[in-house]
Amino acid sequence: MGEDSAVTRSGELFERARRVIPGGVNSPVRAFGAVGGTPPFAVRGDGAYLIDADDRSFVDLVQSWGALLFGHARPEIVAAAASAAARGTSFGAPTEAEVALAERLVSMVPSVERVRLVSSGTEAAMSAVRLARGVTARPKVVKFDGCYHGHADALLARSGSGLATFGIPGTPGVTAGASADTIVLPWGDTDAVEELFHEGGHAIACVILEPVPANIGVLPPPQGFLESLRDLTTDAGALLVFDEVITGFRLAAGGAQERLGVRPDLTVLGKVMGGGFPCAAFGGRAEVMDHLAPEGPVYQAGTLSGNPVAVAAGLAALDLVERLDPYRELDRTAEALAGGLASALGEAGVPHVVNRVGSLFSVFFAGGPVADASAARAADHDAYARFFHSMLERGVYLPPSGFEAWFLSTAHADAELDRVMQAAREAAKEAAATGGS
Repeated sequence: MGEDSAVTRSGELFERARRVIPGGVNSPVRAFGAVGGTPPFAVRGDGAYLIDADDRSFVDLVQSWGALLFGHARPEIVAAAASAAARGTSFGAPTEAEVALAERLVSMVPSVERVRLVSSGTEAAMSAVRLARGVTARPKVVKFDGCYHGHADALLARSGSGLATFGIPGTPGVTAGASADTIVLPWGDTDAVEELFHEGGHAIACVILEPVPANIGVLPPPQGFLESLRDLTTDAGALLVFDEVITGFRLAAGGAQERLGVRPDLTVLGKVMGGGFPCAAFGGRAEVMDHLAPEGPVYQAGTLSGNPVAVAAGLAALDLVERLDPYRELDRTAEALAGGLASALGEAGVPHVVNRVGSLFSVFFAGGPVADASAARAADHDAYARFFHSMLERGVYLPPSGFEAWFLSTAHADAELDRVMQAAREAAKEAAATGGS
C-alpha cells in the first residue's frame, strides 16, 4: 500500500530519517503506521494545499492537525512572525505582546479570567491538572476513554490520538504510581460519573475532558452530558477542566464552551491560538489561577513560555478570528463536504458514519452509530486505510488514521471541495470493490 519509497524523494527522506529519528518521525501518527506506505515530506504550504518533496500538491484536510484555521502561510500571520523574529527570537523576560495575548484570551474565552502561556497542549493540560490538585488538595483525576490530553504520564490511560491509532491502552514507562490516581470512565456515561461522585467525590480534584472529543474521531457530546458534569463537579467541590486544544477558536471564537453554553473552571488551549507556532495556554477563574507561582504555591514554569515569535503569530491569528468571524462559513463548508462524502460512500454501498460538530468532522467506516471510543475502535480501519490511499493518489491529504478529526480552513473554497468530492466518488468505488465494507 502506498508508493515504493525507493523511487520518491519523500521515500529517500524517510529512509534517512529512520536512521536518526525513532520511526523516522517526531510524532508517531506521521509515520503512516495506521494506513501503511511512505509519508509525504512537506516542503511548503499554500492556503488549502500542501506541497511535498516530490512537488506533488494535495488538498490538505489535516492543516497541521487543526492549528491552521486560516490555511498555510496566511500572509498576516507570516508577516507578524517575521517582524517579531527580527526584533529577537527569545528573551526569557516579560514582553508587552505576552500581556496583549493574555488579554485577548481573557476577552474571548467565556470562563477565563487569568491565563498562563506555555508552549504545548501537553504542557498546558499537565499544568492544569497539577493546579486542580493543588487548589483542591485532592489526588484523583477523572478522564474519559478516548479523550487525549497530551502525553503527560497521568493522562495517557485509554487515550485517543496516537495511542488509539497504534492500539496502545497506556504506554511502557508510565508507572502504576503515576496513573494510580487517574480514573477512566466511558464517554457520555452520566450514570457512571454520578456513581463515582456518589461513592468517592471527596477525593476527586478534577474532571478533564475534550468537550467535543476529536482524538478518537469526532464524538458529539450526548445531550445534557456536559451540563451534568458541571453540576456534579460544583456540588462535590471538584474542578471541571475543558481541554479545548482542538475546539478552542475552531468551533467558535470562545471555543466549545461558547458554542455549547457550559463554562468550566479551567480551560486548556493550543493549536489555533498559536497561528501554527508552538504556543498554548491554560486559564480559568481568578481564584483558581492565583494559586500558581509566583502568586501562589503551585509551581509551573517554562523558558520558552510566551515566546515572542509564537505570541506575535497567535495575536495575528486571533485578530483574523475577530475581524473575519469565519465560523458560519466554516460550518457551511463542513456541512457540504460531510454531506458529499456521505453521499459518495452511500452510492458506492460502503457502510459509513460521518460525525460532525461545527467544522469538526470525521468519517468512520462503520455500519452503526459511533458514539463512544469502543464504537470508534470497532470501525473498519483497514477500509479507512484503503480509502486514505485512494484519496492520496488523487491529490487529497487526509489524516493518516481513522481515529482523527478532519480539519478545514478558510482557504478551502469551492474549487477545493470539488476536487475532494471528485476524488471521494472514485475512492469510494475502489473501497467498495476491494471489500471496503
